[in-house]
Amino acid sequence: MEDNESSPKYELTPLDHEAHPKGDTKRGGWITLPFIAGSMLAMGLAINGTTTNLQIYLIKEYNMESIDATQIAYIVRGSLYLVPLGGAILSDAYFGCFPVILAGAAINVLAFVLLTLSAALPSLRPPHCPTASASCQKGTAGQLAVMYGAMFLLTIGTGGTRFNMATMGADQFSSSRDQDTFFNWYFVFLYASFMVGDTAIVYLQDGVSWALGFGVCLAAMAFSLLMLLMGTRFYRMPAPKGSPYSELACVVVAAVRKGRVDVGARYYVGNDAAAVDSDSVGAPSKRLRFLNRAAMITASDNFLETSGGAGHGTSGSRQQCTVQQVEDLKSLLAVFPLWSSGIMLSVSIGVMIGMIILQALTMDRSVGHHRFKIPAGSMGVCSVAAFIAVTPVLDRVAFPLWRRIAGVPPSALQRVGLGHVVNVAGMVVAALVERRRLTIVHLLHGEAAAGWVTPMSVLWLVFPIAIVGIGEALNFPGNMAFYYMEFPKALRSLATAMAPLLIAMGFYFSTLFVDVVRRVTAWLPGNINQGRLDNMYWTLAAAATINFGYFLLCAGRYKYQNQSTTMADC
Repeated sequence: MEDNESSPKYELTPLDHEAHPKGDTKRGGWITLPFIAGSMLAMGLAINGTTTNLQIYLIKEYNMESIDATQIAYIVRGSLYLVPLGGAILSDAYFGCFPVILAGAAINVLAFVLLTLSAALPSLRPPHCPTASASCQKGTAGQLAVMYGAMFLLTIGTGGTRFNMATMGADQFSSSRDQDTFFNWYFVFLYASFMVGDTAIVYLQDGVSWALGFGVCLAAMAFSLLMLLMGTRFYRMPAPKGSPYSELACVVVAAVRKGRVDVGARYYVGNDAAAVDSDSVGAPSKRLRFLNRAAMITASDNFLETSGGAGHGTSGSRQQCTVQQVEDLKSLLAVFPLWSSGIMLSVSIGVMIGMIILQALTMDRSVGHHRFKIPAGSMGVCSVAAFIAVTPVLDRVAFPLWRRIAGVPPSALQRVGLGHVVNVAGMVVAALVERRRLTIVHLLHGEAAAGWVTPMSVLWLVFPIAIVGIGEALNFPGNMAFYYMEFPKALRSLATAMAPLLIAMGFYFSTLFVDVVRRVTAWLPGNINQGRLDNMYWTLAAAATINFGYFLLCAGRYKYQNQSTTMADC
């Protein structure tokens, strides 16, 4: 067990001293936070407010059926988290974070230009239909092309911006302590922007004017681009070191080509030492031993000894890889089982996000003496609010208490595991709330009436959404910190894209899950008052419980690659 200095501290104060190399004191550090945070806030409120309300926009303005609009929203939101993987690859291999972020922000501006035009020009959407029915005119191919084109640009732009910003922000600091603190702040700012988007932007779009709402988003994206540019002279911008992915692929190729060669006792390390023995410091690890063949020196590799240089192995032969390249690939493969255990958790959250909006449309959304009507698309803000509210409590109360009791703070995997448990509880509560709503529907015989509103307050939905938000506060920052610490340095952008990739898989599989449920059961008809949405929540709770067992198995077998990050394993 490492001493306290080697363990990441969970703090939300950016006032600590900056730890930078002496020659790099003029760039990076906490002075960059206002520019990164300002850009993130403006960008996040525009993108999240729009994607959260996309479901409602398609139903009300494009006359789509509710379940079809929900599935389209799943695909769009999934793409917003999948495309960042491509942005991470471009950053790591070719351009660095800042140019990719800059290009993404400019593309996002173009996306909101199209969205604003689609809402402002009647010719770009079908005639308004006051009540949902089969007779309502659907969008034409041209009208839908404009909408889908805007969504395509938004996903491409977001791929270059949202989570590359996490990497660029972490690159401004040298100590793991400051980096871990930044990640906490990163999620606070990100979710704060989500909160504003889910409330103010959704209200402007749905309650005032879609054109005005998208216009405000356009202005916010332009402001985000401006803030990003204003901080240019302060950013630390590590140069990309070429594509690490081709090197990883070469490890597989070399290992396969040497598959029938007897395992040797010497391995290429790629420096002046040229080779090490199998029992020496710097030799490849024993796990996934087949891959060690890629770095093994065979009789055909005598050029390593006769050429007098260490660099000829990789440049002169694609079959010869260094020990470090082999270990980098092993790190990725070792993390994959743990990563896969997060897919089911993301599916349950994704399904809830879409279904909560449909539930809200059938419930009493009036609150207060003036009977203010809560926009259905704003219900997701409860999850964001819970995330923001509980993060300081975890940071200042729960984690220090854990440390006093256990002697060490909770590890990243332990935080993720607790997030799994809380998520299961959220699904159970969601099933119970929906069961109550359906009971009222049946008692008042409201099943057959189209658009019938259940006399049950929409605030009942706050309970399951808030619980899931608390689970996210444990799960996603823990995942982000875990991948960043465990991935090779050359793949740090990919590391910060791994948690978003989980969310993407969650939304895509949510689409598949909903489609299977519609085909196999009668739980999800067009009118959810006639369905059994509670059964779907119970199914998700059961699947998430089984998945938690899988996570425990993976976490119990995992061995940290970076030993300095080990605090207390699951």
